[in-house]
Amino acid sequence: MKEQIEAYAKRLKLSWIREYYHEVEAQSNQEYLLKLFEREAENREERKINLLLNQAQLPKTGTLPFQWEHIQIPQGIDQETILNGDFIKEEENLILYGGVGTGKTYLATLISLNAIHRFGSRVKFFTVAALVNKLIEVNQQGTLPKFMKQIEKLDLLVLDELGYIPLNKEGAELLFQVISMCYENRSLLITTNLQFGQWNHVFGDPILTEAVIDRLIHHSHLLMFTGESFRYKESLLHQ
Repeated sequence: MKEQIEAYAKRLKLSWIREYYHEVEAQSNQEYLLKLFEREAENREERKINLLLNQAQLPKTGTLPFQWEHIQIPQGIDQETILNGDFIKEEENLILYGGVGTGKTYLATLISLNAIHRFGSRVKFFTVAALVNKLIEVNQQGTLPKFMKQIEKLDLLVLDELGYIPLNKEGAELLFQVISMCYENRSLLITTNLQFGQWNHVFGDPILTEAVIDRLIHHSHLLMFTGESFRYKESLLHQ
């Protein structure tokens, strides 16, 4: 009997039930079945979330609550809808602009975590430099279409640190392909230390820069981080 139960559970891909069915206690057959299905569903949801977190490759965050005092939020969006990721459901973009160390990456990570835990969203986090290096690599290997299909399946693509490193011609054009593919189909979250007027320093081509900005701002919310560097203030406190 035990072997048959485990065989059917394996066949039906009921991994929690196969392992723990004999440990469940209940007052009736119906309660027993309900408990089995509840635990199996919880286990599947937990495995799904862990898989999404592994795939997202998010940076580690601290435990302190996010500080909103020095962030200018535009009309049409607020703190709650930002953290809830409502812009993702609307296939809109979020651009976080401000100086180094002001919390842009931290907020991008919190938004990503909420999207995964609350909605099971498919998220991927890249620094711009890492994504461009990956794009150049797969392009040279002839596997760019396969990689682009992986990006296409995402709900949210996070591009961190746009503006820190100027791109070569191939990298800029490949990044433009990614942004164009995401346009009106999935959401981008971009952190940058540069105003739009300075983005040509990154892409190196005025026409390409204009095309990138045009696609990004069409359905975007711009948050401005006006505070001082948290990391700099933290270092002063420990001197």
